[in-house]
Amino acid sequence: MKLPLVSGVDGSETSLRAVDWAVDEAALHGLPLRLVYASRREQYEGAAPALSLGRPSEQALADSIAETAAERARRRHPDVDISVEVTPEGAVIALLHEGDNAEALITGARGRGGLTGLLLGSVSLAVAARAPCPVIVVRGDKAGIEGTHGRILVGVGESEGGSAAVRFAFREAGARGCVLDAVHAWRCPAHNRADPRRTASEYLYHKERAATLIDEAVAEFVRDHPTVRLHSAAVEGTAAKVLVQRSAAADLIVVGAHRRRGHLGLQLGRVAHTLLHHADCPVAVVPLGALWCETPRLTS
Repeated sequence: MKLPLVSGVDGSETSLRAVDWAVDEAALHGLPLRLVYASRREQYEGAAPALSLGRPSEQALADSIAETAAERARRRHPDVDISVEVTPEGAVIALLHEGDNAEALITGARGRGGLTGLLLGSVSLAVAARAPCPVIVVRGDKAGIEGTHGRILVGVGESEGGSAAVRFAFREAGARGCVLDAVHAWRCPAHNRADPRRTASEYLYHKERAATLIDEAVAEFVRDHPTVRLHSAAVEGTAAKVLVQRSAAADLIVVGAHRRRGHLGLQLGRVAHTLLHHADCPVAVVPLGALWCETPRLTS
């Protein structure tokens, strides 16, 4: 049985955009879609606008929001198997629980209760930082969200654990029939820049090393996905800055994140954290060292 994609809904415009993105993704991969509404949000983030016939009970309101989102998804892709869950749990707990049996979790960048000016809602951040499965936060400009660039971007780090993110990116590029940009950002050590005699050799060394890291990271997946058009780029600069800039021409950016067993805090690196706040396209955070890394679950 195929595990579903799971998307959180709360009635906000950003969550509905995430539902649209999620049902497109489910149709692309032939997966079921599960929509989850966590009704305890009402206690913390304010109520939705009253309906024309008067304010319903919290349960009726929750059911209405969830079913409205489901009907929207069914109209968009009638062939996708869509189910709905309304739970009394808090949104973060509910989605993390769902993540134990999901191909991926998909959320909007901000919910109904987000404070004006915040770039990323607390629920999306917490889920992206703690989920055991890949998390896609649907954010960015219209072109990025609608997937008009024909390009997937993956950040290649120095850790071998990044293979999960690279695998995810190859499968997305293969399913969409688009270009995959594999990017590694590099920098010369600051203490060497003051010595002109070493600058050129140091520059060449770090650039070639970055190119080698990319080649090693993608080698296995190039063999498995021969139809994917791969473009590799070793770019001088900080990883966060380089990837944010390149996200403006991407439909999805994929990065890895470490998960430490027994650690309850946010588990995001600086690069993933920056992308979740500033990328111009949806961001996929793929956990490293988790079960998903060992058993590929998202099928093309």
